[in-house]
Amino acid sequence: MAAKAELERKRKRAERTRAENRRLRALWWHEERLFRAGYRLVAGMDEAGRGPLAGPVVAAAVILPRDAVLRGVNDSKQLSEEQREALFCQVQKTALAVGVGISDVTAIDRYNILRATWMAMREALASLALEPEHVLLDGYPLPDCPFRQKAIVDGDCQSISIAAASIIAKVTRDRIMVELDRRYPQWGFAQHKGYSTPEHLEAIARYGICDIHRRSFAPVYETFQQRLPLEG
Repeated sequence: MAAKAELERKRKRAERTRAENRRLRALWWHEERLFRAGYRLVAGMDEAGRGPLAGPVVAAAVILPRDAVLRGVNDSKQLSEEQREALFCQVQKTALAVGVGISDVTAIDRYNILRATWMAMREALASLALEPEHVLLDGYPLPDCPFRQKAIVDGDCQSISIAAASIIAKVTRDRIMVELDRRYPQWGFAQHKGYSTPEHLEAIARYGICDIHRRSFAPVYETFQQRLPLEG
């Protein structure tokens, strides 16, 4: 019985490995098309933090070598915090180049979240140690992108380079929010990372807003307006 159970465990492990290999091959599809077209340096790009009520928006660009093996890499939203942290280190070690761009709350409130995201994306591309020949983006094209580009809907689930960039962006932003939590402990940023969770909204109702809240976002703006001193 023990031998039979061990054989079954081995069979299941082998099937999981085959399934993961198939998934990874599918994730390389967009990059492989560009490689076959003659491009060598393909950057995937994604962002983290467009939706929260507080904190920066972070963009990342990643250029992977064609033979890179990143088992488990996926859209960062599909991964646990522990998995993201482990893959963050793997991507940093494996990638030919990694670039990060950050737009803080001042930029978000001044230019709006979309333009601030574009600014962070351009900064991420500019900070790459190697100049990409082609860029793959999640969702929509980047205006005034200095390189050839292709936008892919749900790209973080379809492109290994974009998935890798999503992990770099997410982990970088989460670490920033944990650090900011030490400065603003009342709001619980280490837990919700600035998103509009019930706990965060309750903290805003109780303590008001702090310097890293986005005043251009409705729930924050409304709280800010309510707490302005009356004229006269």
